[in-house]
Order: sequence, then C-alpha cells, then structure tokens
Amino acid sequence: MRIIPAIDIIEGKCVRLSKGDYNTKIIYNENPLEVAKKFQDHGIEYLHLVDLDGAKASHIVNHKVLEQIATKTDLKIDFGGGLKTNEDLKIAFESGANQITGGSIAVKNPATFKSWLVKFGNDKIILGADANDEKIAVSGWQEESDQELIPFVKGYQVEGVSYVICTDISKDGMLEGPSFDLYKKMLEQLSGIKLIASGGISTFDELPRLAELGCEGTIIGKAIYENRISLKQLEDYIVG
Repeated sequence: MRIIPAIDIIEGKCVRLSKGDYNTKIIYNENPLEVAKKFQDHGIEYLHLVDLDGAKASHIVNHKVLEQIATKTDLKIDFGGGLKTNEDLKIAFESGANQITGGSIAVKNPATFKSWLVKFGNDKIILGADANDEKIAVSGWQEESDQELIPFVKGYQVEGVSYVICTDISKDGMLEGPSFDLYKKMLEQLSGIKLIASGGISTFDELPRLAELGCEGTIIGKAIYENRISLKQLEDYIVG
C-alpha cells in the first residue's frame, strides 16, 4: 500500500483543517518545500498536495508551491483543489503534477471531467469522492450533494476511472481513526477500484489494517504533523 503524506496549502503555507472547516486552520510550517523534502528524506515517494485557496476560489491558486516542490524533490505529486477548467489542468501538469484530483467538477460538470479522462488517461486523473454519511460533498466540503457515494463512483468506473480518493469528512483531521467499514464496503462493491483512503488516520497500527482491506494507498495528514505517526515509522513500513 502506498503511503501518501498530505500537504494542504493556504496562502503558500502548510496547514491542516478539521472537517474541512477553514476556521479551524492550524499553520504547521511556513515553507511547504521544507516539509516535502523531509518526507523524501524518509523514503517517501508520493505526495498529496491540496490547494485549499483554489478549492475556495474554484480555480488553481497555489501552482507556484506545486512547481517548487516538483522541481526541488523527486516526489510524485497528486494535486487537487479547485481544478475546474482545461486551463487549470494545463497549469497543474505544466507545474509538475503527476496526477490531478477532481472532486466538485465530477459532480457539477461531469462532461468536463469525462473529457479529462479521455484526454489524459485514467492513470493521470483521480476521482475525489469526499463524503458525509455516504453522500458526496463538493466545493471544499462547503456543500453536500444528493449523490450517493457508491453509485457515484460506480458511474465513473464505467467511464474508465481507476483511482479514487475517498475522504470521510466526519473523520478528517479528527485523529479518531479512518472509516474501515466504509472502505470495506466500497472495495466489496466496486470491483477493481484503486482506493486511496483519506481522513482520520491517527496511529501507525491503522495502516496495516487498511492494507489488509485492499486499499491501494492511504493519505496521512494531521497524524504526521501532530507526531502521532513518525516519519521513521513510515520509512520502516515502506522499506519493510
């Protein structure tokens, strides 16, 4: 299972929110590149980079941070947050993203999201399926849609989606453990999906459990920043 640390960006700084609420912002580092380099020094190969300003503004904002990390590390970056247009994608890929994540766009403008799958291929485009009570949430989680999580993902599987990041919003940033039951259900009902678990990771012991369920990757945020999981533990897990 791939270990994918998260860096969330507001005003160029590395932050974390709880349940997507911008009022809960904690700044962990003024310099995201410093954080990314530290990840790489511990054998980490992947990074989940989220442009929270972009998510709010509905267009890419922090592409300079993406470019800086992409040019000064070897991390394979998946980038998301407010990507809405072909121009946003062009900027993201030109700035060094390996993959992009589309969430709100897949709900609000399916035609555009499907065109990205055709144009770039399903190894470059990740479906962001963020949910509250198994209902898809959009716009930086400020809105809930009426779409049910599993049928939503299933519909996009038919269109060729392979990678899905699923965040249970009720768990995100709460350090209470991930949604094991939800991921189990998804993996049972969505055959062949590459599921990346996100939200709530709080202890190292949860990682082998997610791997056992069949998750392809897991995104870890606050647990690293709050020293609940050490980079040394992650390094040993990756090497092991």
